[in-house]
Amino acid sequence: MKKIAIIMGSDSDLPVVEKAITTLQEFAVPFEVHVWSAHRTPAEVKEFTVSAREKGFGAIIAAAGKAAHLAGAIAASTTLPVIGIPIKSSTLDGLDALLSTVQMPGGIPVATVAIDGAQNAALLALQILAVEDKGLAEKLDAQRAEAAAKVLAKNAAIEEKFNA
Repeated sequence: MKKIAIIMGSDSDLPVVEKAITTLQEFAVPFEVHVWSAHRTPAEVKEFTVSAREKGFGAIIAAAGKAAHLAGAIAASTTLPVIGIPIKSSTLDGLDALLSTVQMPGGIPVATVAIDGAQNAALLALQILAVEDKGLAEKLDAQRAEAAAKVLAKNAAIEEKFNA
């Protein structure tokens, strides 16, 4: 099975990124987590990124706030799918990070989830791997069915209470 890399620009991003880590653990998908900055440790970012495919990675999640160039810096050095998580900061409530992550030039795509959307970043990475992994696809289908069942149970309770 392919691995997923999670790279965050600062350890202060960890409270958000932990939702991605937990999601990957729930699906028993191998992953690595690193703290590297596009601006302060660009050599480490590039060294990891250019060899990620050879090291068995199938997707990279990049979380960063403020200027949020990490996902773009990673995407510039690989053709692996890169998923950006814009992190909310006190500056512009994450809008700066969202725009920095989503506004990539043509030819260097970065899939971008919602501000602080770490769970969806992990689920998107899992869906990418599931294209070639039937067992993982089945686990994702089961998770969706479980989520739907929970909503339907809540609906039944509301209907019983108010539609008598």
